[in-house]
Amino acid sequence: MAKSIDIEQKTDSAVLNIVLDTLKRNKQALVFAGTKRSAEKAAEDIAKKMKPAEELEELALRALRALAKPTKQCEKLAFCLKKGIAFHHAGLHSKQREIIEEHFKNGVIRIVCSTPTLAYGLDLPAYRSIIKDLKRYGSRGLNWIPVMDYHQMAGRAGRPSYDTEGQAITIAGSEAEKDFIFEKYVNGKPEHIYSKLAVEPVLRTYLLSLIATKLVKDKQQIMDFFSKTFWSHQFKDLEHLEIIITKMLELLEEYEFIKVSGGEEQAGMQKLKGLKDEFVSANEISNTQESYAATFLGKRVSELYLDPVSAYHIIEGLRNASGRKLRSIGLLQLLSNTLEMYPLLTVRVKEREKIEQELMRNEHFLLEKEPSLYDPDYDDYIKSFKTALFFESWIDEKDEEFLLEEFTVRPGETRSKLQIADWLLFCTEELAKILQFKEMVRETAKLRLRMQHGVKEELLPLIRLEGIGRVRARVMYNNKIRDLGDIRKADIATLNALLGRKVAESVRKQVGTEVERIPEGKRKGQINIADFDEFGDE
Repeated sequence: MAKSIDIEQKTDSAVLNIVLDTLKRNKQALVFAGTKRSAEKAAEDIAKKMKPAEELEELALRALRALAKPTKQCEKLAFCLKKGIAFHHAGLHSKQREIIEEHFKNGVIRIVCSTPTLAYGLDLPAYRSIIKDLKRYGSRGLNWIPVMDYHQMAGRAGRPSYDTEGQAITIAGSEAEKDFIFEKYVNGKPEHIYSKLAVEPVLRTYLLSLIATKLVKDKQQIMDFFSKTFWSHQFKDLEHLEIIITKMLELLEEYEFIKVSGGEEQAGMQKLKGLKDEFVSANEISNTQESYAATFLGKRVSELYLDPVSAYHIIEGLRNASGRKLRSIGLLQLLSNTLEMYPLLTVRVKEREKIEQELMRNEHFLLEKEPSLYDPDYDDYIKSFKTALFFESWIDEKDEEFLLEEFTVRPGETRSKLQIADWLLFCTEELAKILQFKEMVRETAKLRLRMQHGVKEELLPLIRLEGIGRVRARVMYNNKIRDLGDIRKADIATLNALLGRKVAESVRKQVGTEVERIPEGKRKGQINIADFDEFGDE
């Protein structure tokens, strides 16, 4: 039976009352919320009831300065950290997440309000796991979370490394809801675990990999392999399994990722031989099977770990780009509409018209044809275009505060999306090389460099220099230092003023210009012999 706990009702919020009781007991707690926004608000509400601690000022400052230009989210986190409270979700910068996890473990941070990012596999000193939300929005609206998710969150409380006991607490709005939660989650059994091979993109990718690495060569070997997997154990119906795999093989052949040999001709010969001899050995029958081998293109797709459908989608886009004037938005939309980029940015009702107007303005530059308004794929297409606009804003040198306000994409999510985009651009470049689309190879390589640094094309000559990021490159460009030749001609005093002495000297060395170092506090012309003794041989 669940343990009865008396908690003083100091506020109208059940979660806040439990948190205050936890702190009164000098314990730590995790508060699990269903969304990033809910986790942030819960942390803010708790922090407002706490007094700031002077010893936490430095910690708050570190989290604030994790980004070159702090966002409102950074400011919100710093406010909470000053009170020993934090929020944690995938939208935070990785440095901020590390700070929170480290200082929760050492006891400096007392309460962390989190999405389920902290529910899996982490050993944390939480005496209590307060599960604020047992419902979560999905493709079918607001639904109860799986029992497995509840067990993972509840299991964060009372870890043996830190406590002898722990308490997992959920919030019920009525007696009936309390009984439901108890039966479904406390007494309920976790859902069955299913093999990921049941997901088509995984199966396609795995099947191509097996053929590309020559682990299997024909249908019989393929079926023998999959019959020994956990997926087959769950599926049980091998005949239906073979139908699925056959369709996959036909798809890979259609995409020209595999080539098929043998089969009909050998089968015909064996049939004639069988009629004549009235006997065909099992070995001879097995030799009539079609054999599969990866093409050069298919082998590269497998090596890139791309879903074959995504690879074909990109290849079709590259073909559509042939002979056309390419704009970054076209390639960005093409890559955004791949499974690897999911989940895509949500298009809110109030912004849908604006996105569609932007789509009309750019339709001539898009490499993928816009579906009909009534096509089931239309919504995903609109989302992919919004995601492409997000990427275009980044390479247009918009900062992370703008991305947060305009697209509701937090810094941590920005970095995650940029990493996926970088990988997809590399894959696109590789596919363009194989298909000998030379112009697309150049344009994709250029776009990839812009994506890595978040800059307009005009800054590419400067951004290649070590120590020069998007901010310094823009400062130099705006001061008429626009390429390596301009750096060689520039006065060192000007570079010092723009970049700082150490970076200026480094840049001059990189472009092969001898650096004349001027001791700090002295103008050019004030260097004496002692100065030359100190700096002369560099």
